[in-house]
Order: sequence, then structure tokens, then C-alpha cells
Amino acid sequence: MALIGRLFVVFFGFLAACFAAGAIVVVAVLYPEFSDFGQGEIDQSAINVVLGFGFIFLSGFALLPALIVVLITEAFYIRGVLTYAVGGAIVGAACYLGLVPFDTQTLQFDGIVRRHLEIMTGAGIVAGLVYWMIAGRGAGVWREPPRPLRPPPPLPSQPRPL
Repeated sequence: MALIGRLFVVFFGFLAACFAAGAIVVVAVLYPEFSDFGQGEIDQSAINVVLGFGFIFLSGFALLPALIVVLITEAFYIRGVLTYAVGGAIVGAACYLGLVPFDTQTLQFDGIVRRHLEIMTGAGIVAGLVYWMIAGRGAGVWREPPRPLRPPPPLPSQPRPL
């Protein structure tokens, strides 16, 4: 029963982490638009659509690498915040590098944009921290045996009638 509850916590933590990472990516990509005061107001419905697509994009690409990090931390009871931040950075970088073409003859990635790699790595760090706040602090807790119940206190002794 504890495992089923833990799966819900992990799923909710993953969704919240993807939403936070999607928001970071959208804000970082649209930052040049925000800094140009000549544009006027930015359409809020367009921001909501872009944020939704950012969430869907990141949750789809980050699922497998993030699942590997979650399985490792759950299996070994790893609960450190730095572990989740580094794991998020690795997942964010892996998501970006998965989209960049790789030249097998020179064993190099072609066309890496440093700013985009930094955005994805930073979004991964934020996602790792959000996941740690929701689900990572209790990693492996479902495997611990339940605490034994304390025995009830003794009943007060009453004098016997004569």
C-alpha cells in the first residue's frame, strides 16, 4: 500500500518539476521579447499556450532520464538536495543534447548553442529542486517497515471490594 502512495507522490513531483522547468525555459527563451519595451504588452494567452507546449515538450523528453534518476535515488535511499540538483542538471543537458545532431565520424555534437544548453541545464536544476521538495526528501521511505504500535498504558488498579 505504501508503494502505491509513493508512486502517486513521485508522479506529482515529476509533473510539478516539469512545469517548473517548462516555465524556466519559456521565460528564458522569451526574455529578449520581455526586455524590448517597444513591443508593448505581450499577449497573455500566447504565453499560456507557449508555457503549455513547454511543459508537454519537457515532460516528454525528460521522462526516461528523470525516471532513471528517480529509480536510483529510491533504490539507494538517497535524499540529498545536491543529488537531485545534479541529477536535474544532467537530465536537462541530456534533453538538450538529445536534440542536437551528433557526428559519428568526429564524435562531436554539431550546432550546440551554448545559451540553450545553459537554459536547459538551469531548468533541470530547478526541476530537480522542485522534485526534491515534493518527493525526494522521502526517497525510499516506502521500503521501511512500519513502526510497531506502542502497547496501551496499563489500566489503573482499583481496590477490590471487601
